[in-house]
Amino acid sequence: MKIGVIITMISKDEVKHIADLARLKLDQEEVNLLSEQLSDILDYIDKLNELDTEDVVPTAYTIPMNNVLREDEAKPSIARNKALSNAPQKDEGQFKVPKIISD
Repeated sequence: MKIGVIITMISKDEVKHIADLARLKLDQEEVNLLSEQLSDILDYIDKLNELDTEDVVPTAYTIPMNNVLREDEAKPSIARNKALSNAPQKDEGQFKVPKIISD
């Protein structure tokens, strides 16, 4: 299984474009450095194409996953009055919080 065609050179114009998209201000020295570093990273990733993965089964996990969640069971809980006892504001048995979404 091959990763596919990997671009192994990031131009300075591409670095500037990406920086603009990310709202980053880079000076020319940083652009030059990032162009080199990103190209080196892509060259390293491209080396993965040299691996023989013919007999490797594609998988999302290295070990089998089982449902690790417990059953959802109703259990005794704290009384409403006790839960609300330290609330700064409460209304009709519920916590009252400031509105944060405008109309």
